[in-house]
Amino acid sequence: MSTIQRDPEDRVQVLDEDGNLVGEPPDLDEETLTEIYRDMKLARHFDERAVSLQRQGRMGTYPPLSGQEGAQIGSAHALADDDWMVPSYREHGAAVVRGLPLKQTLLYWMGYEAGNEVPEDSNILPVAVPIASQIPHAAGLAWSWNLQGHDDTAGICYFGDGATSEGDFHEGMNFAGVYDVPMVFFCNNNQWAISVPRERQTASETLAQKADAYGFEGVQVDGMDPLAVYKVTQDALEKARNPDEDQLRPTMIEAVQYRFGAHTTADDPTVYRDEEEVERWKAKDPIPRLESYLRSEGILDDDAVAEIEATVEEQVSEAIDAAESEPRPEPEEMFEHVYADLPPELREQRDEFVATVDRHGKDAFLEEE
Repeated sequence: MSTIQRDPEDRVQVLDEDGNLVGEPPDLDEETLTEIYRDMKLARHFDERAVSLQRQGRMGTYPPLSGQEGAQIGSAHALADDDWMVPSYREHGAAVVRGLPLKQTLLYWMGYEAGNEVPEDSNILPVAVPIASQIPHAAGLAWSWNLQGHDDTAGICYFGDGATSEGDFHEGMNFAGVYDVPMVFFCNNNQWAISVPRERQTASETLAQKADAYGFEGVQVDGMDPLAVYKVTQDALEKARNPDEDQLRPTMIEAVQYRFGAHTTADDPTVYRDEEEVERWKAKDPIPRLESYLRSEGILDDDAVAEIEATVEEQVSEAIDAAESEPRPEPEEMFEHVYADLPPELREQRDEFVATVDRHGKDAFLEEE
């Protein structure tokens, strides 16, 4: 079995911070490279608009993704059509690559149950807000492919650095190694699990090396380099489908990156990190990094960038209009779709809640909240 990468100097990188080639690029045509760039711009603009919607009271709590576009878009583009994606709660960019409409993401964070509806052919599991709970689900899903003989199917499971401190992480990873499942475990190491820094999660030199305990390979990659992320994800997915005799199917990828904004819009990151740190990481921004490379290759110019920005803005505006045109959900719907049979204590709470809404009216209740 190949050894994992423990030395930060071994971190996989294709583009440096200025967009210069420093490693072997993946074999991608100009159309795909442009599509990756466009999807990153789309994710960033959507993120900015979503934060604005929340600040205006037009949407509930929202988890920003800015800074993580390279990891999300690069990895999602490496998936084959029949592959599966198991998200946490921040993979808005990866989800749209897989065919989830932006409207659905907006509806989810606006509190609509319809936001959980996933197009049948997109192969995405529902959003998982509890930390690391999706990891055992991913391992079990991939095991089912083994049992059914679907040797050409693989998947990717996203989680953050904080998830590696949860029991579900260890249980899911251990199961994946024991049963040799075709799943790529993708750790978005964005340096902060809410206010807990990376160094408080583990004494291990890297998060990637944790895979060694479960018998499979771990790889650390520059998560703000979309080409490097695509490359390592593609290699991991290929190994999942066609493992060597001396390697297990799973891989853990640690994408080293940074979230520029808050953990969620309910968080104030200025309390636990300083602006100098944020600015230092913004110098590694994945979008201008890829744009610089594509310009140097003659794939992008000012007109192409302007056209992409215009279409991205239009797409996001249309999604917002579509989401806000939906009738507002009834407040009591929060009690539905959790239990097949509502427990007595929740039934009592629901009845009391409905009676309160009936007395004061839905609009008055929502304004009060």
